[in-house]
Amino acid sequence: MKAVLEALALPPTVFVVLIVAGLLLRGRWQRQGRRLTWISLIALILFGMPVVSGNLLLALETGLPMTPPADHPPQAIVVLTAEYIRTKDEALGFRPGLLSLDRLRTAAALHRRTGLPILVSGGSGEPGAPALADVLAQSLKDDFQTPARWVETKSNDTWQNARFSAAILRANGNSSIYVVTHSWHMRRALVAFRHTGLTVTAAPTSLDEPLGPELDDFLPRAAGWQRGYFAMHEWIGYAWYELR
Repeated sequence: MKAVLEALALPPTVFVVLIVAGLLLRGRWQRQGRRLTWISLIALILFGMPVVSGNLLLALETGLPMTPPADHPPQAIVVLTAEYIRTKDEALGFRPGLLSLDRLRTAAALHRRTGLPILVSGGSGEPGAPALADVLAQSLKDDFQTPARWVETKSNDTWQNARFSAAILRANGNSSIYVVTHSWHMRRALVAFRHTGLTVTAAPTSLDEPLGPELDDFLPRAAGWQRGYFAMHEWIGYAWYELR
């Protein structure tokens, strides 16, 4: 239900819903309906343009604290799960999705460079399915030859990722960490982890390149709407976490 509500409240779906609502308004509300339709249509087009959605996403990636503090260096790596894909070819019946694989690759490379132990954090993505963290930990071991030291399987969102991971880390004497997630998700993740009192250094996946822009950056396309979805989801989540 949460995923459905998020989809309906965020672009591009929210604009489609508002367009339909505007078209359905009749009688004395018809003029307001036309305005709603045109405003929503324009917003839908704008959010499909990479020059708009891409810059909203890029703004999330600025100023991340990626240099470890000299007086309190990281003692562990926390990688946040994203999504997985159902498959018959894996022992657990699932494999990491593209977003998750990007994070695993970054975590494995950081582990090879630093030698620090890894904690994978993420609960079940759907009823009756294994925890995301279990699936990603299996992939770390099999695909990246990098076993996870700890697996946190109770969390259902980024705030819980931080809370439950911090409990495991503190119990094992760790108070300074790297956090691995996508660069556009990092700002919200940092707020959540800092609320636990841990010292946090950002270790994001590759930062997005600034747009040219080129002419086709002004043309709406599926990648633009996907970026717009991620951008609005993260900006709203970041604002909410700051207020908690």
